[in-house]
Amino acid sequence: MTIGRRGLLLAAAAASVPFRARAQSGSQSGVPIRIGVLTDLSGQYSDTAGVTSIACTQQAIDEARAAAPGLQVELLSADHQQKADLALNIARQWIDRDGVDVITNCNNSAIGLAISNLCHDRNKVSLNTGAATAELTGSACNANLVQWTYDTWEIAHSTGVSTVQSGGDKWFFIAADYAFGRAMQADLTRWVTQAGGKVLGTAFYPFPGTTDFSSFLLQGQASGANVIGLLNAGGDFVNCIKQAHEFGIMPPKVKLAGTAAFINSIHALGLETAQGLTYTESFYWDLNDRTRAFTKRAVARTPDNYPNQIQAGDYSATTHYLKIVNQMGMAQAKASGAATVAAMKAMPTDDDAYGKGSIRIDGRHVHDVYLLEAKRPSESKGEWDLLKVVKTVPAAEAFRPLADGGCPLVRS
Repeated sequence: MTIGRRGLLLAAAAASVPFRARAQSGSQSGVPIRIGVLTDLSGQYSDTAGVTSIACTQQAIDEARAAAPGLQVELLSADHQQKADLALNIARQWIDRDGVDVITNCNNSAIGLAISNLCHDRNKVSLNTGAATAELTGSACNANLVQWTYDTWEIAHSTGVSTVQSGGDKWFFIAADYAFGRAMQADLTRWVTQAGGKVLGTAFYPFPGTTDFSSFLLQGQASGANVIGLLNAGGDFVNCIKQAHEFGIMPPKVKLAGTAAFINSIHALGLETAQGLTYTESFYWDLNDRTRAFTKRAVARTPDNYPNQIQAGDYSATTHYLKIVNQMGMAQAKASGAATVAAMKAMPTDDDAYGKGSIRIDGRHVHDVYLLEAKRPSESKGEWDLLKVVKTVPAAEAFRPLADGGCPLVRS
């Protein structure tokens, strides 16, 4: 399927998000840097990426251009519709015809892996803020990729170990049948069993397109599990929680554990339904003064949707990338994606959304991670005051050890 430039412009206009930051004249004259946000604008994960991801990327561009008026940046966006072949067609056109230098978001693990390979082949930059598979910085790593926000190893380790330690030792998984669900199932199985728990079964469901999860939930209930792990996100996660409550599958008999839950999902569920749910995120808007300041700026563009870790990651990753572009110069940054990523790894990261961090040789961005719990309704002071921090996992402990991932860049 081919999507023309006019189609991209119309799609972005429909999303009510600025499609392009206008080029400015200045010391860095020449062909502008072009950033392509390849995301879900119409599917199950559109609330957890989509329009707000584009808006947060635009926020980073605007702030970078304000700090360096000579910096010329253009933003393109498109809907991958959760289809890897469509995503690759769009990305090839962006790179080969439109001169795109970096592709961001890619909130689907199969798409993330495909785009990472394409960017490596074309010597462009893949800033993966949306795909969760840890293979991106494992056996599939390359010199043109940075994985910014979260991954299956990090989520599984944090969620699996802490849940078993609190008594949730018999698990049943309901998993989306694509790269993310498969990777999460493998990682969670390892950590649950190592912590002393048991996995009693897994039900993989067709993704996308499944809306009725009743048979999978009843399988989990019949298995004797005291934890049903939901290895999905967005609308699928919300539907699972709602349908579980309809069948009376809820604490204290059965705990529902989110793996890729987001504040947007908690907001959609409401605290009456979500209260007590624990899950891991790398960002929460009310962590500190800097996260609150960033969120205030971001929600001016999308007032009905507060940013989650993916959307804040779009801002954070783009901010760091543009710092490097300004340092290198646009021409040099456009000439080699691998050289640009190497420069990104050499400079510590710091921004209002993710705070201080760094990028390892395998492309994994490391930062603090937070185990969050949905508040009781009586604890909330406002519409988006939904979560509280249960535990902070330091950056040095939050992600898979460098030596364990199998990344060729580490071995070389």
